[in-house]
Amino acid sequence: MLALFYRLLILLSRVVGPWSCDLIARGIAAGYFVFSPRRVAVSLRFYQALFPRRTRAYYLGCTWKQYRNFTSVYLDRILLDADGAVPYTRSGWEHLEVAIERNSGGVLLMSHLGNWEIAAHLMKQKLERLRLALFMGARAKAQIERIQKEDLRKKGIRIIAAEKNQGGTYDLLEALRFIQSGGLVSMTGDKVWNTGQRVVSATFLGHDILLPESPHLLAMLSGAPIFVLFSRRTGNRQYHFSLSPQIYVEPAARSKRAAVILRSVQTYADLLEKNLRENPFEWYHFEPFLGEPLHRAADRF
Repeated sequence: MLALFYRLLILLSRVVGPWSCDLIARGIAAGYFVFSPRRVAVSLRFYQALFPRRTRAYYLGCTWKQYRNFTSVYLDRILLDADGAVPYTRSGWEHLEVAIERNSGGVLLMSHLGNWEIAAHLMKQKLERLRLALFMGARAKAQIERIQKEDLRKKGIRIIAAEKNQGGTYDLLEALRFIQSGGLVSMTGDKVWNTGQRVVSATFLGHDILLPESPHLLAMLSGAPIFVLFSRRTGNRQYHFSLSPQIYVEPAARSKRAAVILRSVQTYADLLEKNLRENPFEWYHFEPFLGEPLHRAADRF
């Protein structure tokens, strides 16, 4: 059913025009906003942390903007398949071009900020020598996700998929080999997708959060740098993609490894917070993310 809806939207865009999808996006956003109270509550808590001491009406307005933007971004991804044209600007890509020239490989750390699939498509399109693999969870029951992954494969982007409650060492070894061969592995830095995945505690918006260890461990084991990519929607189907300078996770003795990885994780968390403060309505992480406020945790000691 979802697959059919996906294809109908592409057809509608071609026959009627992209404006029709914008109208549909607003309707979908309204539906989620009204009928997904648990997800709305997650967003309200996020905006309370981002903008303290405001009214509930203000937080509801922020959440509505977030949902409206999310559905527009989601449909942009579909329209990319329809006509392949997305105007965009970019900054910091020279850091990645150096890594491609040296064939050194790397870890591309993405976030639930903006549209990472459009970013991956355009990077592969503009950087012809780029060998890119997406490390992502496989949703066996979601047809639309399988269609998107097949589209990425057709564009020359490799998929390293792991089931939500499976995966682990084998998948990471596959990713490590790909990096060591000069490829770039893209991973989400802000979501723990595997129930057995190792996590690291970091500080974010004055709260404790848990972030995945694996991207930073891969960088340490491979000796390759981490590049943090952020995307944001700057207008109607227009984007800006920014890439951080290289972040190296220096090899360390086992006794010091946790501290080195924590430093890298916190660097990412700080970059994420900075970008979110600049683009507060581009945050599309709808699962519980924030832990306890740090002052409350400190009060227990």
